[in-house]
Amino acid sequence: MRREYQERAIDRHFAAFICRQCTGEVSALFRLVVSLASSAVGKGSSCLYLADIEGETIVVEKSEFLLPRLEGLVALLQGSPIVGSPGGQLRPLVLDGSGRLYLYRYWQYEQELARILLQKAGAAPPTLDEASLLDGLERLFPGSGEGDRQKEAAIVALHRQFCIISGAPGTGKTSTVVRILALLLEQDKGQRQRIAMAAPTGKAAARLKRSINDIKNSLDCSDAVKAALPDDVVTIHRLLGTFSGSARFRHSARNPLPFDTVIIDEASMVALPMMSALVAALRPDARLVLLGDRDQLASVEPGSVLGDLCRAGAENPASPLSGSLVMLDKNYRFQAGSGIAEISRAVNGGLEKEALELLKSTSGGIAWQRLPACEEMQSALARKVVEGYRGYLEAASASEALEQFDRFRVLCALREGPYGVGGLNHTIESILAREGLINPEGSVYRGRTLMITINNHAMRLFNGDTGILFPDPENGGALRAFFPAPEGGVRSLVPERLPVHETAYAITIHKSQGSEFERVLMILPPVDGEILTRELLYTGITRAKGSVEIWVNEELFCAAARKKTKRSSGFDF
Repeated sequence: MRREYQERAIDRHFAAFICRQCTGEVSALFRLVVSLASSAVGKGSSCLYLADIEGETIVVEKSEFLLPRLEGLVALLQGSPIVGSPGGQLRPLVLDGSGRLYLYRYWQYEQELARILLQKAGAAPPTLDEASLLDGLERLFPGSGEGDRQKEAAIVALHRQFCIISGAPGTGKTSTVVRILALLLEQDKGQRQRIAMAAPTGKAAARLKRSINDIKNSLDCSDAVKAALPDDVVTIHRLLGTFSGSARFRHSARNPLPFDTVIIDEASMVALPMMSALVAALRPDARLVLLGDRDQLASVEPGSVLGDLCRAGAENPASPLSGSLVMLDKNYRFQAGSGIAEISRAVNGGLEKEALELLKSTSGGIAWQRLPACEEMQSALARKVVEGYRGYLEAASASEALEQFDRFRVLCALREGPYGVGGLNHTIESILAREGLINPEGSVYRGRTLMITINNHAMRLFNGDTGILFPDPENGGALRAFFPAPEGGVRSLVPERLPVHETAYAITIHKSQGSEFERVLMILPPVDGEILTRELLYTGITRAKGSVEIWVNEELFCAAARKKTKRSSGFDF
């Protein structure tokens, strides 16, 4: 196999740095393999699997390299003083017995994470009042049949230190975990269980908090238990405690989190370094519950931890994780035969022909249009975005505007170009301005949508948080930036004080994770690329609660549905 390798500057400089640590002459082939290891991390893997590159012909600029077979690659690396082995002397690179080449810190992240999770998965079950638990299960999961997965998830979560609850949107992950918390509190015999709930982004945390508040009052349990249910959901960064200007956290193995139970929502978005830091900060006897959809896009940073854990638990009955995993498969949002449910199932299964037929059937909440040419995009989008965004732009208050804005969203795969965030936001601004709905003179105007792109803990604004510039009657009608408040309602900030942000009429599918919209318009680019995968399609489609329309060329849709994201890791549970 022959392929072009577009070497990033960071990979080139990393390889050069590593080679400078070697004594004697270093071959160009060795430097290339180190660069490829760095590139693998940049693409989301925790390691470079040598079997994936053996025998390839790789072209870098004007140089061509024929890589040896696996045995030759292993010999090349083992002969270097800067490549170590698991359990050996500390070296910048680690080569394990399965031919996986790591940057040391990612090998360390994996080892620590695997050690702690396996320990928790195999820990002796906690002492429970089984009669009280049985009574609680019957009350909190009424009408559940023998095969009900939600009740099964509750049983697993209470009897184990580690539990994964995975399922598509609408399968009841949040309602299940609220009932699990009630069961835990009923076991407490009057002593309050210390519970922490967190999510990877502020947006996901706020959404979980709202869902819990909506659910808890309907529970069949005592008022004391309802009052004891936690009413705060934080970001993982805030849970662990960040230090300004540092990658370290306040809580770690030396200073564990003071909680009996920790629940993490949207766990598919949690990267390997963050998940490793989180589990290291748990007390040895603390319970960890991960909620998420294993089929969604993995984190932007290296690792696909939730997917790896679910795969190990589902595919290997001998794995200690098999008893910790519960897959929720009954969808309470979509009725049987729902277009969104059917197409997401087909895409997720890589059934591109079936998925395309469903897409083009334009029924059951699904619509399709061939992707317009660049010069036709503004006219093609005009009616859609005016219909979708008029409601929030004509709202009477900021709280109404925020609620209306979340009913519709334009999602795309790319950041740059006419089919990316930058180009589409510019096009949508032009459409809304022409319609007289906005007056975009500069970056501060009534109705401008904002998405925070960098965490600011002091202002309690986090990457992915979405707000709107709107007149504030309490400040003489001056424009303020309004965001949903974690405790409910809205809060306003002076626009000039906001951390780094961008316009958000259109957002990437990656950024949409943790969100739900009544209607979604998904626009995919006209050319194939590594980013177009079935996970991307599935994630975009499942952001919609009511309807989804996809603008894409048929061949690109099928190619994406066939392509499954591949991230290498060493999780062998």
